[in-house]
Amino acid sequence: MYLLLLLLWFIFNGRVTLEVALFGIVICGWLYWFICKYMGYSFQREKVLVKNIPLYLKYAFVLLWEIFKANVDVIKIIFSPKKAEIQPALVRFHTDLKSEASLVALANSITLTPGTVTVRQEGEDYLVLCLNKAHAADIPDWSLTRLLRKMEGPEWN
Repeated sequence: MYLLLLLLWFIFNGRVTLEVALFGIVICGWLYWFICKYMGYSFQREKVLVKNIPLYLKYAFVLLWEIFKANVDVIKIIFSPKKAEIQPALVRFHTDLKSEASLVALANSITLTPGTVTVRQEGEDYLVLCLNKAHAADIPDWSLTRLLRKMEGPEWN
């Protein structure tokens, strides 16, 4: 994190001189100390985040794939002559995710996917509006939910 802050300092400053470098080292050091002391950040957490970068990238690609598949499904419904196939439903489900970041990421991923909207999320309980009731049963064991579970791992509990 410190090196990232320092890199941003040099990029935003636009030049590298001895004065800019020394001032940047001091300012970034103070900012890193502040983040660690008052915002709950730690070097151990940073190591976990760096270790999980491949999982974050995989999550992004899987989310994009799920959005693509859902777009195709919604387009099929829109252009289908049989409008009776649409069975919207409000679905409640519980997940075993524990970290706030994972819970929010799941809620946002559901809403980003066409045909579903997270209406409410309280703790591990979700209320989701689905365009097609048949797909609603898949959400608790969705590939994104499994990836979030993997990303939480034992380090977050």
